[in-house]
Amino acid sequence: MGDFNLTVILDAIRRSSGGLSRVELAQIVGLSPQTISNISRRLLDQNLIIEAGKEGSGPGKPRTILRLNPSGMYAVGVHLDPAVATFVLLDLLGAVVQHSQIKTPADGGPDAVIAAIAGEIEQLVQASGVDQDKIAGLGVAAPGPIDHDNGTVVEPPLLTGWHRVPLRDALADATGMSVLMDKDVTSAAVAETWAGGPSGTGSFVFMYMGTGIGCGIVLNDEVVRGSSGNAGEIGHIIVDPDGPLCDCGLRGCVKSSCIPKVLVAEAHAAGVLDEAAPLSNGPAVQEGFALLCQAADAGNEAAAAIIDKSAVLVARAAAVVANTLDVDRVVFGGPFWGPLSKRYLDQVPDLIRENSDARNIHAIEVVGTGVGEDVGAVGAACLVLEHTLAPRAQRLLLEG
Repeated sequence: MGDFNLTVILDAIRRSSGGLSRVELAQIVGLSPQTISNISRRLLDQNLIIEAGKEGSGPGKPRTILRLNPSGMYAVGVHLDPAVATFVLLDLLGAVVQHSQIKTPADGGPDAVIAAIAGEIEQLVQASGVDQDKIAGLGVAAPGPIDHDNGTVVEPPLLTGWHRVPLRDALADATGMSVLMDKDVTSAAVAETWAGGPSGTGSFVFMYMGTGIGCGIVLNDEVVRGSSGNAGEIGHIIVDPDGPLCDCGLRGCVKSSCIPKVLVAEAHAAGVLDEAAPLSNGPAVQEGFALLCQAADAGNEAAAAIIDKSAVLVARAAAVVANTLDVDRVVFGGPFWGPLSKRYLDQVPDLIRENSDARNIHAIEVVGTGVGEDVGAVGAACLVLEHTLAPRAQRLLLEG
């Protein structure tokens, strides 16, 4: 019970932009002033919170404000996309202290990728100058599908040879850190709730634009993971009935019509890009996609038409999810979002609103992520902070 109450107080302080006094904490969380005082002392002794001055304008003693101590704890996050691996070190406030990025090794299979990730994490921590004893753990955002319970990655597209790879345990062995793993789209949603500001509140779907397209789901400020941790797989939503044949046997699914690999192939066929290199791995897709977006921005009409059509198709998928879940907001982000953002935000909001069944009841806001391009890696690190700091019912279980 003491640990649960501690996390309740930490979470209340974290959610307050300006910090809280002990009196305010007692009013908010419903614990006695003595309990608040005792737990506050524990948190101060652990350097997780600081006393940040006094406030008071009326009669009575000024109140001491408690805030999180940014340097009290850190977490490492890695986002593994088939094209690029992104790394961040976050402080206790969720601010990025150190950042790096490498191309995901295209050859060598899982062992090469795991070795590259472990090596980059070591360099990241060394470059930050942070005491490793203050690092609570490593969070990993991996492409789905995943076996959440066993920490394995199960045959993700464009990661050759990844059949039930025990990524979580392999990275724990390679880094010596405690490791948590989640799906990339879910991690992005977690990041938005922790560091996205207004876009990360309430009920929303996070449309993840990476090598694949998926969505993270947040309802009433709670991240939804599903029974196996694989919620948000939208690849087989039909967005173009006359579109290309999908591997599921249907036509016009998201994964056969508007993911980056498909758009790059269309660009080659239309002569926008030179003769196609094999699109068998993530880095090749990322390179071709960047060139396609550059051509569209430079005024190439064929390139712009490919991007604009994809915006219509993605908007259809987003509208289906938004209607199904009755959310207030659709947030776009992910490693491939940046080059798309301007064209998509010019078109997608109106398309989603037109297809909203609840548009006469409440508005649907459509925005880009408030976290930035590192949203997947930030979310991975936030998994560690969430696990450490957020109140969880499991903390109330008593061992017999």
